[in-house]
Formats: sequence, structure tokens, C-alpha cells
Amino acid sequence: MRIQCPYCGERSVNEFSYLGDAGIERPDPHASGAAARFFEAVYLRDNPAGPHNELWYHTYGCRSWLCVTRDTVTHEILRVQTGGAH
Repeated sequence: MRIQCPYCGERSVNEFSYLGDAGIERPDPHASGAAARFFEAVYLRDNPAGPHNELWYHTYGCRSWLCVTRDTVTHEILRVQTGGAH
């Protein structure tokens, strides 16, 4: 799989670190029931088939955060945005 970095051009996925679903919001640690919400956010994830927004970090390149829209069935990269924007 290859990702088109907006700054470095097309690169091997081996240069990037996958961070997970770009749509997950970190729970408020001070809210009531925070432990249960963190458990859900970390361990109870959907496994969608089709286009999915993911966070990737260009670890061995420009060190940018990217929001990559990837088809989880075909692994086709549909879109790449900078800054983790989704």
C-alpha cells in the first residue's frame, strides 16, 4: 500500500504509523463514568467494510499527521488530508 503524502509525495506505508479511527473523540477524563467511556473508545471499535477515515503519522518522513480515507475492503486510498482533518 502507498500513501500520497501532501509534502513528500507517494510513499510506502512502511514510512507511516497507523493510529486508528479518525472519528474517535477522546472522552473527558473528569466526566462521570470516564473509565467506562475510555474502555469503549479504546477497545470497542467498529470494523467497517468500505471507506473509512483513519489517522496516520508520517513517522519516517515529514512527521505530519494525515487523515487518510481508505477502502478497508480493497485498501485503495481514496483521499489524504493534512492535519488529521476529517
